[in-house]
Order: sequence, then C-alpha cells, then structure tokens
Amino acid sequence: MDYLSAEHVTFAYQSESENEESLEVLHDVSLGIRKGEFVALLGHNGSGKSTFAKHFNAMLLPSGGKVYVDGLDTMDENLKLEIRRRVGLVLQNPDNQLVASIVEEDVAFGPENLGIAPPEIRRRVDDALRAVEMYDYRLNAPYKLSGGQKQRIAIAGIIAMQPDCIVLDEPTAMLDPRGRTEVLDTIHKLNREKGITIVLITHYMDEAVGADRVVVMDEGRILTQGTPREVFSQVQLLKDHQLSVPQATELVWRLKQEGYDLPLCALNIDECVAALEPLLKS
Repeated sequence: MDYLSAEHVTFAYQSESENEESLEVLHDVSLGIRKGEFVALLGHNGSGKSTFAKHFNAMLLPSGGKVYVDGLDTMDENLKLEIRRRVGLVLQNPDNQLVASIVEEDVAFGPENLGIAPPEIRRRVDDALRAVEMYDYRLNAPYKLSGGQKQRIAIAGIIAMQPDCIVLDEPTAMLDPRGRTEVLDTIHKLNREKGITIVLITHYMDEAVGADRVVVMDEGRILTQGTPREVFSQVQLLKDHQLSVPQATELVWRLKQEGYDLPLCALNIDECVAALEPLLKS
C-alpha cells in the first residue's frame, strides 16, 4: 500500500465574493507515493504543485476525492494531529517557520507541542541538529544564520517530531547556490540514512535529477511521471508546456536536433561529458 495516496483529488479556492465563482486549481489528480521514496514534484508557477503537496499533511483538504496518509483519511478532523506528526511540511521561507530566539529552543517547539517528556525532547533536539549538521550552532540566534543554515534548522524542527515523511515546498527558492547545496545534501541524507519519505516541490529541474521519481504538473493535472531519465527524455513535451530540463539534458538535446549522434538523454555534467567526448575526438 502507498504511504501517501491521492485519489481523484480536486481542489478549489473559495472566492471572497459571493458573486465570484470559486477557482478550481486541481483537477482529478491521482498519485501514490511509497514509504521511503524520494519524489520530486515539478511544474511552473501556478501549476498546482504546492497546492497539491499541502494536501499531504492536511494543511489543505480536497474539495473532491480523497487523500490518505498511511491509510488515515485527511478529512477526519480527529486524525489531523496524527497526520501532521507523520508528515512534516517545510516552507519556502525559513523565517516563517522559526519561532524562538535560540536555535535549540526552536527545534524543541514541535515536540513540546506534542507533549513529549523533557528528557526525550532533549534527545530529539540533539539528534535532529546532528542530522542536519547544525549541532554546533544550537545556542546561536537564528537571525544570525545564513539562509541555508536557517532552512536546515527548519528541517531539524520537523525531524524532531520524528515524521515518516517530509514535504518541502520549494525550500531552496530563496537561497544562494551554497545554501541550495547544503539543503539538498541534507534532504538526500535523511532519505538515504533514515528512510524518510521525501516529497520535494521545486522548479529547479537539476534538483530533480537525484530523485527516485519525477512527477510533472501542469494546469492542475499530472502531465507526466517516471524516473528522472524517463521524464527528462521527453524534452519536446516539456518545452511544449513551457517547462525546462536540466542544463546537461538541454545541451545534448540541442546537439541531437542539429544531427549529431548522441544519447537520448544526459542528466548531469558527467553524463554530458561522456556523451560529448567521442564526438570531440572524432
């Protein structure tokens, strides 16, 4: 059974005026995500990817269809706290999730609200900070940290609640390249070493290359999905929907369009170099 399951989900934002119709942004979306899977959810602004992802921890509830977390129905009000314990949500701007003046107090905020005993909170906070390699900053003020460090503290706050799954809504959008690398390395480490299910929402195609599966959304529907290689081999389809591909994929695709004999898809720099090397030697 899938750990996260969306079945024919529709969602409409209610209009503030009685004279205006509600705006439906998700249209009959179905998707299953296995426990321990790393899924990248792609799409341009307005595609519905963030709206869809917020259904997985009951921040939003479907207008139609069903969403289940490990078999728990998100529409059941009595299960909301348990669902949010199992599925943590990391937002785009870490400043919106940092609530305390000291790093370790911020990480402790979630477990405290779950009613965890103080000795267990201490252990969880220390373990979470070590997991994101921020233990040495535990007594620092969050506002003094870099963007990437703040985002890792926000992730630590979620880890301390011991979720089975973390949904990250464009967590690197406001970061510089170094901060992006720090956060992505942390996410992959959590997935690889702790088996935490990851749903990464992003518009950076290169960030999706390391995922187990890529799901592409467009206009509130799933356009295509598969392994990164299967999805990014469909360059023309993605371009037809105003979506980009990783830079290495783009270069090889353009050369193929000019008649050069190259592989169908290169996902990263190393694959691109391997594809071009025989061509340059000849």
